[in-house]
Amino acid sequence: MKLVYTHPSIIVLGQARNSIEREGIECVVRNEYASGAIGELAPIDAWPELWVISDRDFENARSVIEQSLTRVEGADWACDQCGALCPATFDWCWQCATERITR
Repeated sequence: MKLVYTHPSIIVLGQARNSIEREGIECVVRNEYASGAIGELAPIDAWPELWVISDRDFENARSVIEQSLTRVEGADWACDQCGALCPATFDWCWQCATERITR
């Protein structure tokens, strides 16, 4: 088992987890509830961690996470159906619920 990703926000870590699980990579979250120990532990030691079960999946998982983070940091997009400007983090149009088409 190898540590593949850590982040102070459980929400961001959950997005990374979903990304690698969609690729069929088994993983587990550790320190999910460790934030209550901050003060006794350094904050970084209480961050949630994402671990891949199989060491052979480590590089693929890192690649998937890197790609998903790049996409999140990308530019906003215009919906092909209604023309609404949607945030880069949305996969569906906020106005008409049309799925984002990536080119």
